[in-house]
Amino acid sequence: MSDMPDHHNLDIKRVAILFAGGPAPAANAVISTAAFSFLEEGAQVFGIKHGYSRLAEYTAAGPLQEGADYTRFTHDTLTHARSSRGIMIGTARTNPGRHVSSPDHLKDPELVAPLRRVYEGLCSLEIDALISIGGDDTLKTANKLKLFQDNLPADARRFPIIHLPKTIDNDYSGIDFTFGFFTAVETLAEEIRNLNYDAAAGRAYFLCEAMGRSAGWLAYGAAIAGEASMVLSVEDVAGALAEEEVVNQDTGETRKVMALERVVDRMVDMMLA
Repeated sequence: MSDMPDHHNLDIKRVAILFAGGPAPAANAVISTAAFSFLEEGAQVFGIKHGYSRLAEYTAAGPLQEGADYTRFTHDTLTHARSSRGIMIGTARTNPGRHVSSPDHLKDPELVAPLRRVYEGLCSLEIDALISIGGDDTLKTANKLKLFQDNLPADARRFPIIHLPKTIDNDYSGIDFTFGFFTAVETLAEEIRNLNYDAAAGRAYFLCEAMGRSAGWLAYGAAIAGEASMVLSVEDVAGALAEEEVVNQDTGETRKVMALERVVDRMVDMMLA
């Protein structure tokens, strides 16, 4: 029988975890689980505080300060963190890649300056890998930081980036559910159930709006769990419930929007049924 591989002999010895963008339920469960996984493999794990905000301002003259700019995770600091609320390393909406919108921009020193500062800040901690947790903008930033490294000299330090999608909207292909989705559904559903009592008492109806961007997961989940009388999501804006709206008079470009009068008619029909 062959010897089992030594899982504690990793090339990745120092890992940084960063959370950016809006908050989401279960953030600490995700952060602590990722940190525990690497700690169990013998790696050091650093939690970068408040997203990219401090990294985007990094200079060699102003090094990152432990406690203020990052924290070192240990088994003790992570104890009971999985079920705690909030975001243990904070968050921010700083977007160091916002000026980079094409491959050519990666060759412009001024446009990539924030990405370079992020890269240099992480290198100052001798990071071997970065775990990025966030939504669409944070995913794009992770990709741009990877592309920035691709354009560095051959002998430059490089570190892989793993992105973990964060969205309560659950609008992400390739995985079953995004973290925080079920908590968001139950929170909304509880409010809908409460409104049901008021509606019954006053023989009234309440109109509720849910988040979701271009997906109806949250609306449908909350409506089903909250026992709503009716639900309409963006996917339902089709056929008779949709109409075209001109968004550019010069080109005649249109977009599909909700046919409000017909939607209201459907609601009234449901109420009178």
